[in-house]
Amino acid sequence: MKTSKPKKSSWMARLRLPILILLAAAALWAAASFGWPDTDYTSATLIGVKFLTIIAIGWAVVSLIDYSLMRRMNRLEIDVDDNLEARRIATKLDVMRRVIVVVGAIATLASALVVVPWARQLGVSLLASAGIIGIAVGLAARPVLSNLIAGIQIAFTQPIRIEDAVVVENEWGWIEEIDLFYVVIRIWDRRRLIVPLTYFIEKPFQNWTRKSGTIIGSVFWYLDYRAPIAAMREKLEEICKSTDLWDGEVVNLQVSETDKTSIQVRALATASTSPRAWDLRCYIREQMINWLQAEHPEAFPRFRATTEVEEKPAPFEMPPQGERDIALGDQSLDGTEALPQDRREP
Repeated sequence: MKTSKPKKSSWMARLRLPILILLAAAALWAAASFGWPDTDYTSATLIGVKFLTIIAIGWAVVSLIDYSLMRRMNRLEIDVDDNLEARRIATKLDVMRRVIVVVGAIATLASALVVVPWARQLGVSLLASAGIIGIAVGLAARPVLSNLIAGIQIAFTQPIRIEDAVVVENEWGWIEEIDLFYVVIRIWDRRRLIVPLTYFIEKPFQNWTRKSGTIIGSVFWYLDYRAPIAAMREKLEEICKSTDLWDGEVVNLQVSETDKTSIQVRALATASTSPRAWDLRCYIREQMINWLQAEHPEAFPRFRATTEVEEKPAPFEMPPQGERDIALGDQSLDGTEALPQDRREP
């Protein structure tokens, strides 16, 4: 995935405005020296000349440093797969470039204000960070200063780098930009998450590419107890070998959980980057489901119910008198066989 590199610009374009300011300062100096020497305007004109000269020199120095750092960043090969060292250097250069620009601008403005009599105290306060105004500004700018210090910490300790895959606030994406006060995270669905720099110093987060881009992807299935685990293990290796998304390092399949009605099967496979790991997981999941549907449909979960039925004899009931005589037939009430009419006693 391509990264956003700083826009290129020539060093002549960077020096165009400082040179114009120096030319304006030279013109004012010539006018003060030859046009109206020894007048009331001479002193004010020379102060303006000094002010513009300091601004132009400071601007030129900061612009050239910024240009050299950006040129060095544009030479880094961040678009390749094995870009860990390039991202590490790019992060350090990008943060330091922004810090140098801000510090250089403040130092240049403060130095220029020192030569102006009515603004000299303000310039000294900016340089020395002293006085009540400096303290008030420092207290008011404490979040800004904390983010600035956090940026310097990130530049050297590098808990994050440009194009690191991270999980922040339950959002997965890549570090797109490390600004002077905030970090821009490019979410997988093209949204942008803006996070203060202090977040990465004070709170925990996940960095999936801290040491390398290789990551293990996991796939889960919930299957019946009759699922062919050994055959699934062989099929998983066959699926991984059939795609270039797998980096050839780790492939494994295990029963990770069981309950009364089903089992949980987990597959592990590695990929060189987190986006490739996501695609590999989806590929494995789809191919395994298709294979189970075609070869082992009995592996899918089933709901079973067991019912025990106990047979009990029906309770005996005495039939009515008429039905009882019919049921007894020729049998007397005392159980003896009934005699014929002609053999009975009179």
